[in-house]
Amino acid sequence: MTKPNSNTLGTPEWSEFGQGLCCGSGIGELMDDLGHALGAGGDHIHMLGGGQPAHIPEMDALWRQRIEAIAATPGELEHMLGNYEPPAGSTHFRQAIARLFSQEFGWDLSAENIAITMGGQTAFFSLFNALAGRFSDGRQKKILLPLVPEYIGYADQSVSGSMFRSVKPRIEHTGKHEFKYRVDFDNLEVTDDIAAICVSRPTNPTGNVLTDDEINRLAALAKAHDIPLIIDNAYGAPFPNVIFTEAKPIWNEHIILTLSLSKLGLPGTRTGIVIATPEITKAIASMTSIMGLANTNTGQAIVQPLVESGAILRLSNEVVQPFYREKSVQAQAWVKQYFDPQLNYHIHRSEGALFLWAWFEGLPISSHELYERLKARHVLIVPGSYFFFGQDDSDWKHRDECIRINFTMPAEDVETGIRIIGEEVSIAYAKK
Repeated sequence: MTKPNSNTLGTPEWSEFGQGLCCGSGIGELMDDLGHALGAGGDHIHMLGGGQPAHIPEMDALWRQRIEAIAATPGELEHMLGNYEPPAGSTHFRQAIARLFSQEFGWDLSAENIAITMGGQTAFFSLFNALAGRFSDGRQKKILLPLVPEYIGYADQSVSGSMFRSVKPRIEHTGKHEFKYRVDFDNLEVTDDIAAICVSRPTNPTGNVLTDDEINRLAALAKAHDIPLIIDNAYGAPFPNVIFTEAKPIWNEHIILTLSLSKLGLPGTRTGIVIATPEITKAIASMTSIMGLANTNTGQAIVQPLVESGAILRLSNEVVQPFYREKSVQAQAWVKQYFDPQLNYHIHRSEGALFLWAWFEGLPISSHELYERLKARHVLIVPGSYFFFGQDDSDWKHRDECIRINFTMPAEDVETGIRIIGEEVSIAYAKK
């Protein structure tokens, strides 16, 4: 029997790949809210959701200077816009990255250890699906997250079934209204079906920075099981260095380190950087050639002279990091001002990244219901439940008592948003 004629195509029957990627996700909802809010440009939206970096005046001025310099140099603009680079990225840019890290940290790197991707998100899609998922012999391998909450953008990247296994953190109270997550090594087990260990440092969403000891223990664990430790360094050292505590960069042949230009102030260039063994970087380049032929050239062209001169480190240390540290301190001050001190709230110790992570212990409504109430008052945050994936214990109340607050927007938006959050949470507790 044939289907009746129609002027429009009905909803396709999605493949397993399509069901995983075409039907919505937490990161999709987050970016949709972000895009609509920023696109509307209305003063009534208090955008405390999303991972949008701030527009730092000194950095914006620098990007303008670099674009003008590229346009003024014969052949540079034409090369940037009109040429394909190799799938692994510009050879000169990769050489500059390798030299910078070799000189700064003594790592034995060459351009063969570097691969460029179309943003950090694409790097993780490629890495996760190459290392984990279903194998031809029927095995199903997973990525181990030694601490959740973890980055929302990982959650829906699998193209072949459930991919993540995560471990609850230890919760350490570090003040009356402050706490910190720690890796629970006593309950961290690397089984035969684990393909890699993955952490973000600083952690998105909490601003947690795993200590050097935690990172070294995870690296040793990965080496002992001959699997990679993937460190998502999108906010980390040496650039953009949005870290407010001590944290030593680490790399060896059992570590895959990823970086990004986004939090320097170039999210629109979609430029990710992978540092790994040549076997891994060649695989990344192969996937890039299949999915998109080559990477975008713009970010590499803008930043290459800053990498070659080392100015990228000075800018990270002297401009980017102090800017966000001040933003964090101010946001925490508004929390103390507008959150009722009698409420059972806790803010994760702010050690880096662009967020405050608020835990409302005993919150009588879900984090998603709080999100909807705040959205009705033109305040956008992200419900905490999205960040707890790879868990068997879906009844753990803590996962639905948290929210992520971005503090990068203009001060008046952040202050108003935090005030409204405090009001709505007080209302929720009062109705308990």
